[in-house]
Amino acid sequence: MPTSSNAYAAGAERPAGNRDVATVMAAWALALVWSGWHPYDRLTWLMEVLPVLIAAPLLVVTRSRFALTRLAYALIAVHGLILILGGAYTYARVPAGLQVQEWLGLARNPYDRLGHFAQGFVPAIVARELLIRYFRLPRGKLLSFLVVCICLAVSAFYELLEWASALALGQGADEFLGTQGDPWDTQWDMFMALVGAAAALALLQRSHDRQIARLDPRPCVE
Repeated sequence: MPTSSNAYAAGAERPAGNRDVATVMAAWALALVWSGWHPYDRLTWLMEVLPVLIAAPLLVVTRSRFALTRLAYALIAVHGLILILGGAYTYARVPAGLQVQEWLGLARNPYDRLGHFAQGFVPAIVARELLIRYFRLPRGKLLSFLVVCICLAVSAFYELLEWASALALGQGADEFLGTQGDPWDTQWDMFMALVGAAAALALLQRSHDRQIARLDPRPCVE
C-alpha cells in the first residue's frame, strides 16, 4: 500500500481529477434535473438514481487525494447516465430499449440487461484500478480473478437490495425490480454483470494500464 494517499511517484503525471470530476458532476446534474422533472414513478426514480447520489460526493471528496484515471471517470459517468435514464422511465419502459425490442423481436425490453452489463463492466475497471494503485497487487491472473469476484459481489449485493425492497414495499417495488415476468431475472442480472466484467478486462486492460502508468509509474511488487 502507498505510504501516502496524497503522494504520486516521481515522474508521474499529475491527475486532472478536478476537471474530470467537474465534467461528471455537470453531466449528472443535468441528467438528474431532466429525469427527475416528471419521472414515471417518483419512488422508483429515487431508488434507481440512489447509487448516483451516493457516488457523486465520493468522487468529489477523492478527486484530489486519489484521482482515478480518465477512463475510470468516463465509465463511471456513462454508468450514472444509464441509471438516471432507467430511473426516468423505469427500465421496462425506456424508449430506446423498446425500439431494440421491436427491431429484434425480443420478449422484453433489453435495457435492464444493458444496465446489469454496465454493473459488471464499470466496477471491473474501478476495482482493478484500486487493486493496482492502492493495494499494489501485481497484474496477472489473480488480479483478474479478484476483479471478477468483486463485480459479482457488487451484483449480488444489488440483488439483495432488490429483494429487501420487495419485502418492504410489496407490489410497490415491481417497477424497481423490473423483472418483466422473467422468473430467472436475478440469475440473468448476475450473469450479465459477469459478462460485463469479463468484457472490460478483455477489451480495456491495455489502455487502462497505460493510463495508470502515467499516474503512477511504480511497478507493483511481484
